[in-house]
Amino acid sequence: MDTVFYRRFERHAHGEGIKGFSTHYCPGCGHGLVHKYLAEAVEELEVQDRTVAVSPVGCAVFLYYYLDVGNTQAAHGRAPAVALGHKMANPDAIVVSYQGDGDLASIGLAEIIQTAQMGLPLTVIFVNNAIYGMTGGQMAPTTLMDQRTTTTPDGRTRMAGQPLRMAELIAQLDGPVYVERVALYDPKQRNRAKKAITRALQMQVENRGFAFVEVLSECPTHLHLTPAEAETWVKEQMEPVFPLGVKKDVTATTEPWFELDEPLFDPRRLVTVLGAERQAPPRFADGFPAHLDRRDVSLKLAGAGGDGAQTLAMLTARMAIAEGFDATYIPSYGPESRGGTSYADVHVATDEVLSPASPAPHVLLAFNAPSLEKFGPTVRDGGLVLYDSAMAPEAPTLAGRTVLGLPFSEIARELGALRTKNMVAWGAFQVASGLFPMESFLFALRKALGEGSDLAKLNERAFREGMEVAAAALEGTVVEEPVTV
Repeated sequence: MDTVFYRRFERHAHGEGIKGFSTHYCPGCGHGLVHKYLAEAVEELEVQDRTVAVSPVGCAVFLYYYLDVGNTQAAHGRAPAVALGHKMANPDAIVVSYQGDGDLASIGLAEIIQTAQMGLPLTVIFVNNAIYGMTGGQMAPTTLMDQRTTTTPDGRTRMAGQPLRMAELIAQLDGPVYVERVALYDPKQRNRAKKAITRALQMQVENRGFAFVEVLSECPTHLHLTPAEAETWVKEQMEPVFPLGVKKDVTATTEPWFELDEPLFDPRRLVTVLGAERQAPPRFADGFPAHLDRRDVSLKLAGAGGDGAQTLAMLTARMAIAEGFDATYIPSYGPESRGGTSYADVHVATDEVLSPASPAPHVLLAFNAPSLEKFGPTVRDGGLVLYDSAMAPEAPTLAGRTVLGLPFSEIARELGALRTKNMVAWGAFQVASGLFPMESFLFALRKALGEGSDLAKLNERAFREGMEVAAAALEGTVVEEPVTV
């Protein structure tokens, strides 16, 4: 087997000269040693071709420059969640989440706790140097009391809280099977660190469960010490706060995990699981609604809680998918259950929606005055603003847009069912936007409510009422002239 380290490191000078054979880490930094022990464990256990290393931001991210294994970079703090995804997608993989203290114990605290409690066979290597190393030496969750940092120039006080002891915290959970804290400040401790990292990896190879190794590491740069002085600092200052040793080991009494099933990737097998149908739905549109945008139409539907904007957003996305296009629906619920604004962003794209948010929509459908006031000015030039004039009687001045106010609520009340006002609005939306033909809307409506049901008939009637009133209002309408019926 080839060495687990790359034969040449391209972090500096494109791997040329002596820099191609040495890590970029500061002199005395512990990351290089941890890399070495992890690489040796991978090699000893003969799992190089199965190993996936997940590293987030910070000094830990540079792992992928050195270890010749599968590598994934995760967002800050999200490495355990990404590692979990790798393990579920490929149960035979040996997945290692490699993280620093600012990453794991701060922004990633929720991810590490939940992943550890789940207990799936994963390995987490946690490098604790009591500081935010890469970003400038700020206080980390593991910074010691009275320790000076760039954000605690007079030392950490009680106002900043006590340092987090992550190994003890993880050990209290039911999910992990092995938790140990080690250090690097002398040959004896380094030997223990290597054994702990190997054991944590072995627990995954044997399918035993979740293993967590915390490594107390030196950061001479931000401690403003020499490498030798930093080692002494870790021993004399850090270790009393973060005692070394095994915090949990139930591997002797823990049965291996059951064999995880390979995930399904065949869409034909997933159809019934997802509640879809094998038969392709009928398509009524001649093509993409290019009169709104060449490739990606963005919509925003907004109102108070209970107005039905979220339902319409979901139906619109489903309708677009049935027509063969990519579509997304992202709900955003306001803090108010009634009043205020609750909105949803919908995108319909020819190929793929690249961003699901609609900060500058082509069309706004608003059910109340707060939504109209908040989102009306965000509609792009040439766009459409459609709103319930019964709830927002004053027509807004929005130059460069078509503004159409229709009394959705009053029409629904005349039908004897105020709750159908969203369907009145959807009918008006079909006429005013021309997103898809009427048949596309009705097909989505009937699929959602049941073909021929009384509820479907009532909502279809409301939909057609909305179409009719919109068609009458739009006769002779031009951009920049608000119309209120």
